[in-house]
Amino acid sequence: MSKAYQEAGVQLEAGYESVRLIKKHISRTNRPGMMGNIGSFGGMFDLASLGYKEPVLVSGTDGVGTKLKLAFMMDRHDTIGQDAVAMCVNDVLAQGAAPLFFLDYIAVGKNEPTKIEAIVKGVADGCVLSNCALIGGETAEMPDMYDEDEYDIAGFTVGAVEKSKLIDGSKVNVGDVLIGLASSGVHSNGFSLVRKIVFKDNQLDLDKQYETLPDTLGNMLLTPTRIYVKPVLEVLKNVDIHAICHITGGGFDENIPRALRPGQGIFVDEHNWEMPAIFPFLEKYGKVNHREMFNVFNMGIGMVLMVDPKDADRTVKMFNELGEKAFVIGNVTDKEGVVDIKLRQ
Repeated sequence: MSKAYQEAGVQLEAGYESVRLIKKHISRTNRPGMMGNIGSFGGMFDLASLGYKEPVLVSGTDGVGTKLKLAFMMDRHDTIGQDAVAMCVNDVLAQGAAPLFFLDYIAVGKNEPTKIEAIVKGVADGCVLSNCALIGGETAEMPDMYDEDEYDIAGFTVGAVEKSKLIDGSKVNVGDVLIGLASSGVHSNGFSLVRKIVFKDNQLDLDKQYETLPDTLGNMLLTPTRIYVKPVLEVLKNVDIHAICHITGGGFDENIPRALRPGQGIFVDEHNWEMPAIFPFLEKYGKVNHREMFNVFNMGIGMVLMVDPKDADRTVKMFNELGEKAFVIGNVTDKEGVVDIKLRQ
């Protein structure tokens, strides 16, 4: 290897070892349409093999944000990759698209092959959960950009949907029912506030199981983002879903209205679903106004679907049969721009 490059802080041999270790994880994501081998200059995917008549490609890219800092503190790296995948595939799913392939970008201060393997294992886990092929990526060692124990991860996905089945919100009507799918916890948004509450304001212990939590605080916060691809695509085969909203940064207030048409608003009843214990915990220790929590966090609902009232009950039943916790949480109103949430007292 280059002695000069090594003296600059880049370990080429470690990079080769990382590639060797991650190949077994990448192979788990094989699916129809995948072409070529990892290591080419570009990842390839054969769209023609899937039989679309008028395919529309839907793309998404995202990262994990400051949730990474908790992974550094806990020295746990095998779930953060699923977060990166989830943030991308759940977004393209909102247009009715099935994710086809995924690429990741990992930038590290120091290339530690076992850590890279753990990160990519999480990426592969997410790809398997979303039937998405991991067809390429990049690992960049950047010693002057990141500390030795730090890294960043971002992802990019492409999905496809028949043009006639594209979900764009144009079918949403006043009176449509909002169906919420349960989240696995905080997911990957709001962690700047989470870290302020946990560390700056209260000096809480990530390894401690606090009185209202079913697990340690660290495990609760690092729980990976839920991936909704397979159950939603299955329900789409039987139900005309008018809109889908991925509840990410900005919570209910910013994400649900993105699917509405002019003259429309939403009503949500907080009494209608089970809220994970982590949210009241953060609200209590952060002294955050309860209504404001809905403007930051998903509050236990990771995805919202809008359907005709006649389809609501059977849609909930289908999701429950597929292993998803689904709830009727509200409806579309004629109050333009209003997000009205009936709060627990």
